[in-house]
Amino acid sequence: MVVLAVEGIGRWRHIASTWEIRNLNTPMGADRPRCLVSHTLEINSASWYRWKNSQQCTKFEKSVPYALLCQVAGLKEYIGANPALLQQYSTTAVRSHGSNPSMTGSDFAELQDEFYDAIAAEPVSSDDESDDDKGSDEEHKVKLKNVSWAISNVALKRPAAQDVRKELDPNASSVTIDVSDMHGSLRRGEDDKETDCWTSPSGEGFMIRGKNYLKDNSKVAGGDPLLKLIAVDWLKVDKTADRIALHHRNLVQSEAGKKLPFVLVFNLQVPAKPNYSLVLYYASDRAVSKDSLLAKFLDGDDTFRDTRFKLIPSIVEGYWMVKRAVGTKACLLGKAVTCKYFKQDNFFEIDVDIGSSSVARSVIGLVLGYVTSLVVDLAILIEAKEEAELPEYLLGTVRLNRLKPESAVPLGV
Repeated sequence: MVVLAVEGIGRWRHIASTWEIRNLNTPMGADRPRCLVSHTLEINSASWYRWKNSQQCTKFEKSVPYALLCQVAGLKEYIGANPALLQQYSTTAVRSHGSNPSMTGSDFAELQDEFYDAIAAEPVSSDDESDDDKGSDEEHKVKLKNVSWAISNVALKRPAAQDVRKELDPNASSVTIDVSDMHGSLRRGEDDKETDCWTSPSGEGFMIRGKNYLKDNSKVAGGDPLLKLIAVDWLKVDKTADRIALHHRNLVQSEAGKKLPFVLVFNLQVPAKPNYSLVLYYASDRAVSKDSLLAKFLDGDDTFRDTRFKLIPSIVEGYWMVKRAVGTKACLLGKAVTCKYFKQDNFFEIDVDIGSSSVARSVIGLVLGYVTSLVVDLAILIEAKEEAELPEYLLGTVRLNRLKPESAVPLGV
């Protein structure tokens, strides 16, 4: 299946549009594969009424169906020229070059060339990876991809909180985490109506592997995260910044930060002009248990970490096109992009280079184009692969409310 998420279509600027090309079963004896092409777009009401009321739209070649047929033909030529798009699971985001916010019937005749040029201008790669859920038969794969962005199952409750708490040392003394002493560059919001801020949602909106996952592939709604989100930095950097926790003005280096038993620093490096770093700080009130899956992850090698660290995204509010491009399927970050790990003193940092994958770079570019109107939820966790590690639990969550790129502060300020 190939999904093309397009910002704008033809000359209808700022209009969300998504093409989805899905493989169909080829009948026996047929020598040519078949596919189903679906197109969904959002049209500004003013532009739609101007086109509908236009007296020039009297011929089929000036109609919406004709324009869409031309675009399908352009897609066929484009996919034929880009073998990477023939992968079964491939997603890319493209942006049109349209400049005129209004459109009349006579403009439809030019759509096919503009749309083809818009797509061809973007590089495409098939190096994105997703959660390697158990099961390799085709029927299972089809079931997964049909619910990749919308969960149709009824969420099940996590059975017991103690399954999560065992990850922390029960014999260690607990400390009180006072978030008033923790400060990041991005402010904490009081509710979801605020903008350019963060909040900490529960894990109920995220589906993770349940206790019986190895037997029936069942997933459950995530419970309360193991770690507490204490601060968020929204930084502007000249180039990707690794080991950001070592900066002398970083939260981890403050007196309050040094008193915490454990801090997980999640540095999401966003390629743009300028580049950004979204840094999430998660803390525990006790030391990590030596026999826990988290300790195994912290002490393991990078190969092990790459095969276990997962991110689950969710667009709570925003364009359908952005929701479809981002999805809600858990992603093994180490397989999709380059991740670097750094452990020292009481903290562990994960630096995620989104720019290392052209697919991820295209999707994040799409998200940045609409970020001021998006409410985004993220959850991080360690994948459970053995029965003793189940059920899974969330390390931490965050909700980002309508971020403003211009509010990012330079690193060190």
